[in-house]
Order: sequence, then C-alpha cells, then structure tokens
Amino acid sequence: MRKLVIALLAISLLSAQAFAEGRRKGLNHSDSGQQNENATKRNAAAEKAYKAALDKIPDKKISDPWANLR
Repeated sequence: MRKLVIALLAISLLSAQAFAEGRRKGLNHSDSGQQNENATKRNAAAEKAYKAALDKIPDKKISDPWANLR
C-alpha cells in the first residue's frame, strides 16, 4: 500500500509541474503584436550595431616570414 501511495504522489507531482509549464507559455497573447514590433526594432538595432562593430575591425595583414628568401 505504501508503494502505491508513493507512486501516485510522484506521478501527481510530475504531472502538476508539466501542467504548470504548459500554462506559463501562453500567458500574454493579448499584447503579442506590440511585443513583436518591439522585438523587431531591437533586432534591427542590434544587427546595425553588430555590422558597425565589424566594420571597425581592421583587416589582418598576412605575414609571411619567408617571403624575402624565396
């Protein structure tokens, strides 16, 4: 009897956690349009800053120590 109670308790705890995770994912559907627009603006700004940072990196010169000896 004790094993059955422990097994039922374990199953109920695991299923309660899965149920709570499933409900948490779909909480804010009413404001999703505004969030998508803000996320698009942030992504565009981040991409622009990334490209600007890449442009600031100088080109690496290829050094060949044996160039004059060949």
